[in-house]
Amino acid sequence: MAAEMVLSHRPGVPRNEVLSEAELEELAQRKPPSKTSVRGYLRKARCSASAAKSLLFRFLPILRWLPRYPVKDWLLGDIASGFSVGIMHLPQGLAYALLAGLPPVTGLYSSFYPVFLYFFFGTSRHNSVGEPRGGPFAVISVMIGSVTESLLPSENFLVSVDGSNTTIIDEKARDAARVDLVATITILTGIFQVALGLLQFGFVVTYLSDPLVRGYTTAASVHVLVSQLKNVFGVSLGEYSGPLSLFKTFIEICKKLPQTNVGTLVTSIIAMVAIFIVKELNHKFSSKLPMPIPIELITIIISTGISYGVNLKSKFGISVVGDIPSGLKPPTLPTATYFGQVVGNAFAIAIVGYAICISLGKIFALKHGYKVDSNQELIALGLCNFLGGFFQCFAISCSMSRSLVQEGTGGNSQVAGVISSLVILVTILKIGELFRDLPKAILSAIIIVNLKGMFKQFTDFRTLWKSNRVDLVGHQPAPGLCSCSLLSSTPRCHGETVPRLKCPLLQMIWIVTFVATLLLNLDIGLGASVAFALLTVIFRTQLPHYSLLGRVPDTEVYKDVAEYQKAQEVPGVKIFRSSSTLYFANVELYAEALKKKSGINVDRLIEKKKKALKKLKKQQKKAEKEKAKRKKDMEAECNGPGIAVIELSGEENSAPAEPTLRSLGLPQPDFHAVILDFSSLNFVDTVSIKIVKNVRGQGVHGAGAGRLDDSCPIFRDFHEIEVDVFVASCPASVLAQLERGNFFSSTITKQCFFPSVHDAVLHISGEQHTAPAHHRTKL
Repeated sequence: MAAEMVLSHRPGVPRNEVLSEAELEELAQRKPPSKTSVRGYLRKARCSASAAKSLLFRFLPILRWLPRYPVKDWLLGDIASGFSVGIMHLPQGLAYALLAGLPPVTGLYSSFYPVFLYFFFGTSRHNSVGEPRGGPFAVISVMIGSVTESLLPSENFLVSVDGSNTTIIDEKARDAARVDLVATITILTGIFQVALGLLQFGFVVTYLSDPLVRGYTTAASVHVLVSQLKNVFGVSLGEYSGPLSLFKTFIEICKKLPQTNVGTLVTSIIAMVAIFIVKELNHKFSSKLPMPIPIELITIIISTGISYGVNLKSKFGISVVGDIPSGLKPPTLPTATYFGQVVGNAFAIAIVGYAICISLGKIFALKHGYKVDSNQELIALGLCNFLGGFFQCFAISCSMSRSLVQEGTGGNSQVAGVISSLVILVTILKIGELFRDLPKAILSAIIIVNLKGMFKQFTDFRTLWKSNRVDLVGHQPAPGLCSCSLLSSTPRCHGETVPRLKCPLLQMIWIVTFVATLLLNLDIGLGASVAFALLTVIFRTQLPHYSLLGRVPDTEVYKDVAEYQKAQEVPGVKIFRSSSTLYFANVELYAEALKKKSGINVDRLIEKKKKALKKLKKQQKKAEKEKAKRKKDMEAECNGPGIAVIELSGEENSAPAEPTLRSLGLPQPDFHAVILDFSSLNFVDTVSIKIVKNVRGQGVHGAGAGRLDDSCPIFRDFHEIEVDVFVASCPASVLAQLERGNFFSSTITKQCFFPSVHDAVLHISGEQHTAPAHHRTKL
């Protein structure tokens, strides 16, 4: 057989044999699929000392790296870095607690407990965890703030003053209720993250594509800005939640502009200008400065001193932070009644927070040559949130600015994080109460200036439009043209070049995310954006690029004849390829595209053949009746049935030839074979297997041939017009799925599967010299 001939072939001599998949498996001695029994799984899961040690080292990375910590080389750098980051933690903790709608002290708690816990469980040496900071990292705070304002609005805590009709907000009761709510959200967020990490679901963030994240954070920056305008202008606003809440808040701000507190506005403007200028200087002279100038801390200290000395609150009505309790509070249990109300928000915060953390961790790991365990990072972040929630922390992530400072000031390990947490601990115990006269306008100024990086993301619209319109509007058009074949760079709509204006716009990932987040708020907007991004994947598989392949001269390479001028179609053979896999959602589209690319109206030709066959059958029946009548007359005349019996027996023993297109007087296709290039397939579902498997064992001609029933129009229809079908370049994993689905049988074998398109072409070319082209349907 062919496999034996190839085995005995001498090296260095070109082979002429063409191998099918069946012969190739025999030649290469394919291994049978391995099957692990229940006993095997139990043996792998059996507990042993080495397995327990490995598990402990995995969940407590500190046990692995701390004994090898190079004290002489890294300690001084980690200490200096820790103090620098700790100084940044103080103003940011106060500011982003305000953004989350919480008392400022909760920001300090969130800068201490999670940072300290990450020292034990984290695998990134440079990530600075804690309260999320400006830029994309303010998203977590504003997501939490939207929940607190929707579930516990200030209107729920109005109390009358001395029994009169005048009402004021009981801020202490409101803040206590919100802290309880946020602690519940944080614990639930931690539970989600730990569970996903234990289930090895670290890959879940891959569903948050870069255009989606950037569109989402850009819209979040608008939410953050609008939420802080009330503190900049010094006006009181109602609290809105749900869809269109952003626009309701902005409209109310515009209506209350005449009530602006001039002192608050001047304070905000001076602070924003000073912080902006110093930050620009820090960026410009970053290579010359040992560490960035802590302008945020300096601004807080100076403004607190001025507020205390001048008494800004009583003289100018400028709102201040108020009392900041000193010391640590004992742990408290969450309120279980909130779980059902915040479960969706907690899951969204868990995913977004982890996406930020792991993206930063991988950047630093790649730069410094170490590995970050994505699943362990998910567990570490979850434990920081879960345990921190019992101590009145809100959900945390990582800060890019602090992480960059930690790296730039000599930080080499998680020890820098411990040092920064100790700085915050001292602040909580002794220094925090000194900031009770800090104007809230200063904290809002810090938040707004830190949004500069996010506002720069508006340039993504122009960048994505030029570089990759799939991520922006869902297709990749050339100038003046549009491509609905989403995985192809050619200007095609449904396989044909058309003017852009005639093609519908599909899948606006960046734009839809941005608009949905603005209109529907952060939580619903994120869900809608992720759902839309997943729909783009479905559309990409439903509207792939279909192509006919031709051979590049003097090579064994086959390319799209529409894209390569030198690629020429093989005479009498159509080689068809799709850029997507084949499954239940696009099988019909695949079949339609194949028929269209073949250049003939397959359905019309089949319809003509059916009419011709129907007419032929009528003629045959009529002829049989006339023949029977003649025989009857002859019998009556001859008074003996002998001659008639002999003639009838001869008719019964002769099988009439099966009608062909030529015998029916119908036009024949200008090709006799179709090769389906399956190189793009990465899976087949049960529907696909069932569709291809359903074969009738009648009229089989050749190895692996058969007629398909009505559930498989591709192969059945081409058989009807006397065209053979072959499969090439089918991946091994897809072949294995076909085997598991009982696809192969006595009528469908691997003899018609070929490892490459060129092998299939050679097989067809050789077969035409030995057999007629019609009545062979191969799969």
